[in-house]
Amino acid sequence: MISQSAAGQSAAQPPQPPTATALAVPSASHHQRGGKNEDAPNILVYKKMEAIIEKMQAESTGVAVRTVKAFMSKVPSVFTGADLVAWILKNFDVEDVTEALHFAHLLSSHGYIFPIDDHALTVKNDGTFYRFQTPYFWPSNCWEPENTDYAVYLCKRTMQNKTRLELADYEAENLAKLQKMFSRKWEFIFMQAESQSKVAKKRDKLERKVLDSQERAFWDVHRPMPGCVNTTEIDIKKAYRRGGSSHGTGSAGASLAKNPVEQLTRIIALRKQKLERRTIKVSKAAEALVAYYDQYNEFDYFITSPELPNPWQTDSTEMWDTEKNSKEVPVRRVKRWAFSLRELLNDAIGREQFTKFLEKEYSGENLKFWESVQEMKALPQSEIKEAIQKIWQEFLAPEAPCPVNVDSKSVELAREAVNSPSGPNRWCFDVAASHVYHLMKSDSYSRYLRSDMYKDYLNCSRKKIKSIPNLFGVKR
Repeated sequence: MISQSAAGQSAAQPPQPPTATALAVPSASHHQRGGKNEDAPNILVYKKMEAIIEKMQAESTGVAVRTVKAFMSKVPSVFTGADLVAWILKNFDVEDVTEALHFAHLLSSHGYIFPIDDHALTVKNDGTFYRFQTPYFWPSNCWEPENTDYAVYLCKRTMQNKTRLELADYEAENLAKLQKMFSRKWEFIFMQAESQSKVAKKRDKLERKVLDSQERAFWDVHRPMPGCVNTTEIDIKKAYRRGGSSHGTGSAGASLAKNPVEQLTRIIALRKQKLERRTIKVSKAAEALVAYYDQYNEFDYFITSPELPNPWQTDSTEMWDTEKNSKEVPVRRVKRWAFSLRELLNDAIGREQFTKFLEKEYSGENLKFWESVQEMKALPQSEIKEAIQKIWQEFLAPEAPCPVNVDSKSVELAREAVNSPSGPNRWCFDVAASHVYHLMKSDSYSRYLRSDMYKDYLNCSRKKIKSIPNLFGVKR
């Protein structure tokens, strides 16, 4: 049974980065290239993750890191998966535990967080212990470990008589393959592993435990167990878009470095592309799709069969003929008017009734203006200029006979577009039309749905309403 030690109540400080002689890390040529490479395709992702990890490691506001006691031993510098998930829920805008676990799993799969007793880099919402990876082994350092480095690491593991350092089955198979591959220089690999093992034995016991687990996690990222994804692999398309190799050493990357103007222009274009890209969570998209289905399934004749023979599945047109000859508006058709303003305006009878309602409310010019703009957009280019002048004089000019209720900024933008030296185009009233449409949608449309006119149609009793307003309050 594991319990917290009294000395471990405060957050334990992470160990110092190990030296290259103590660990089986990439060779010297790769070590010289260590450090954040700004041209690496995934560097932006790594920076965001590392900023989050630094917040998690904050002494007062981060995840509580402590040393716990086990039977006859201590487990240093650990935290539980439940503590990590609780911290994410508290400090980030996540909806539920599932999303928090997914977020933690992404950090773990890149090696920033790892379980102390498992090769699978996942996070569980329980009492399983985890550690933070030292910055020396962060993916942003762009390590490219070779098979010889991996062979030294596995060989060193076989020299240490510890249960926690025993090779897993897949590691033993990899060691056998590497020994066969490097048979000519295996003696050199063995000597290097032996020297590193001797240096490691001189370290403090608790520090050695932490460093061994961090080194193991490093290789779990770069040489993952079967069934796990290698998150360090670079997408070839992404590397090509960045220009050259994953480290920017190709000819394209060199040419960009020599031409800073072209490089900055490319960066600006990428930033604009990211700003314009709209992202939505899959869960939100699924909820919207389900809501759309629930709303429209009654009106889909392939899902909900009508009372009369379905003309989409039979040769009978009885249903269409009945609706065409009927003097009453079908209830299912009127119901769709309440879905959205677009549904109402797409129906000829719905648009007619909404027009009468707006005239009754003294705001019929709003719909007339919006309709005129939509009709103008569909005209041939030769008729556009005349239609624009007509719309301007009727709805937006200072002495317009039917002025619409739009803000001064929209009117000014429309005036500039109409009087443009290059000539007006068919989109010059888009801002004003959008403003009017939003006004109808948020105000007039909602009042129409609450009106007696709509309720009468919904009850299949059409009520004739004259378009002339009742100025004297006389009951009709």
